[in-house]
Amino acid sequence: MSHHEDQAALEEALNSFDPEERGSALEELASQVRSGKIAVPAPREEVNLHYHTFFSFNANNWSPSRIAWEGRKYGLEVAGVVDFDVLDGMEEFLSAGELLGSKTVAGMETRVFIKELEDKVMSSPNEPGIAYFMAAGCFKRPPAGSAAEHILKSMAETAHARNMALMARVNAYLDEVQLDYEPDVIPLTPSGNATERHLLAAYDRRARQIFGGDVHRVAAFWSDKLEIPQAEVGALIADTPKFHEKIRSKLMKFGGIGYVSPDSGSFPTIEDAIEMICSMCAFPMIAWLDGTNPGEEDTDAFLKLLREKGVIALNIIPDRNWNIKNPDEKALKTRKLREVVEAAGKFDMPISVGTEMNKAGLPFVDKFSAPELLPYVNDFVEGARIFYGHTLLARYADFGYFSEGSQAAFGGDAAARNKFYADVGRVPVPSAETRIRLAELAGRATPALVLSMLRA
Repeated sequence: MSHHEDQAALEEALNSFDPEERGSALEELASQVRSGKIAVPAPREEVNLHYHTFFSFNANNWSPSRIAWEGRKYGLEVAGVVDFDVLDGMEEFLSAGELLGSKTVAGMETRVFIKELEDKVMSSPNEPGIAYFMAAGCFKRPPAGSAAEHILKSMAETAHARNMALMARVNAYLDEVQLDYEPDVIPLTPSGNATERHLLAAYDRRARQIFGGDVHRVAAFWSDKLEIPQAEVGALIADTPKFHEKIRSKLMKFGGIGYVSPDSGSFPTIEDAIEMICSMCAFPMIAWLDGTNPGEEDTDAFLKLLREKGVIALNIIPDRNWNIKNPDEKALKTRKLREVVEAAGKFDMPISVGTEMNKAGLPFVDKFSAPELLPYVNDFVEGARIFYGHTLLARYADFGYFSEGSQAAFGGDAAARNKFYADVGRVPVPSAETRIRLAELAGRATPALVLSMLRA
């Protein structure tokens, strides 16, 4: 086997559902980097903190270890994973970063109900009062037996119940193409945390099985169920992302056969989500869509409300806000992007950015060289450094962003606190020896001591 084939085989092993196989493959890849057998670039000022892993849905079926490896191979300064409703990839991703000498952070994504905006659409299209919401800088789970642990578990349980109900409605419409959740959907993700996108893949595969792989019969079936010409289906099937989005639109999203509008009890309240996230000493973070919907259009008022509730950070998917063909739409969304970045600065809210990779065709990292993004690159990179600086110090020195020591050092000065954690996140990844020395600072760490040690 050639060196290239050996590396490719190890990379493929990183996607195994067997954690021991993933761990062994990553150990070997890290060893080959240390020996010089595999060359990797120095980190560049590019970050992506919004990768979904196969613990929710990744279009490439990448594990946390695979994402950490791809980030190291590319030269990301900071990489971050975010899964829906679970923290199943957190420990693996943070450990993978240490093994590879990379800066890694972990988070989680869910949806919440915001009472004050119950009549306004925000980041969840056609769903007033519902917003995507996140935890950033996660490094531990809620205390066992706590109300926060119950909230976290209920998020996954509620998502499971939604999937089951959605599947039942879609099954009723699709006649002979039926899914059984346990054998058809659960095996598509290692910890059973299936999403709508797993259902899409399962329905696509099941239809092919039912019709024995006969492309004409498959196309005829979907032509009938999607109510589009058979020739159009044939072209769509050749483009899996577009095909799946067509199925999703017809069967699962707003106006679709299986869609049911959520109510105030369909998701946790923003207050419950913030309580749960704070119990983990992580950042409560709002996911901003594009500023054009009724809930987000008054940028300052939107962020002011959230800041008062205890939201600390802001998530943006930049590609949605500049990489747009229609010139009028692009002009509007790039203007709103500028507004929200400026407002985040005014409210001292660190910004997290990324590309999700939860459907095929999304880029591995944002195009930071794009003229539309250049004015904000420093904001995006500094935000990533803050989340990494917090994660590092929380894990090793009991001096994370929300620690008693940090509170004593900075009080209510959010700007000074952000600057310190960005400075920590800017230094190279500390060695194992330095991490041990950081741990010895626990209980007596100060900003000056920490930076002196890391810069030595």
